[in-house]
Amino acid sequence: MATIPLYNSDGKQIGELPLPDAIFGVEFNESLVHQAIVTEEANQRLGTAQTKERGDVRGGGRKPFRQKGTGRARQGTIRAPHWRKGGTVFGPHPHSFRKAFPVKMRRKALRCVLSAKVRGNAVIGLDALTFEQPKTKQTVALLKALGLSNTRRVLIVIPEYDVTALKSTRNLPTVELRYAPNFSVRDAMTAHKIVLLQGAVEKIAAAWTPSATSEEEVAA
Repeated sequence: MATIPLYNSDGKQIGELPLPDAIFGVEFNESLVHQAIVTEEANQRLGTAQTKERGDVRGGGRKPFRQKGTGRARQGTIRAPHWRKGGTVFGPHPHSFRKAFPVKMRRKALRCVLSAKVRGNAVIGLDALTFEQPKTKQTVALLKALGLSNTRRVLIVIPEYDVTALKSTRNLPTVELRYAPNFSVRDAMTAHKIVLLQGAVEKIAAAWTPSATSEEEVAA
């Protein structure tokens, strides 16, 4: 069973936090993780870009000049694409970029990423997150105590929704706060350091521990 150092809010190591091998001891599957991240980013796209075709542009209902006798090429409307202020050819229109991704595959990708982070010593444990008031300086002090002040991206995973913790971390661009087990593959993959609370590990283990049947369905 893998273990990570367990710290208190003062930055002192008070022991080690055991991690279940079923989640934090999985072999990395690059293809699966790549597919999961591509799906997440595609599902965040709005797909609201819109351009006007010749039938959508206002005006142009009258033929600009007669068909013959002018010496010019025949024209039917001034809203044709080759005219100034005319319609757009093959422009974007609103559509969905959503991709389907099975839940079992997503959970397997999360287990792969978390296991890789543990092997890379990028995960530490925290016994509790005790913020008395919603103040950003409390998070800054915590990061300093844990030696993470200069870390480019820190992911803090807490066991349940905490409005005080949310307000204390949301103004820091280098910190992401997530609630176990509701964080994505991209959240874990892009984090340079992950801080797991003890209660969050228990929730993750309860939600993501695979059964023998599901492990066979998602091939490594």
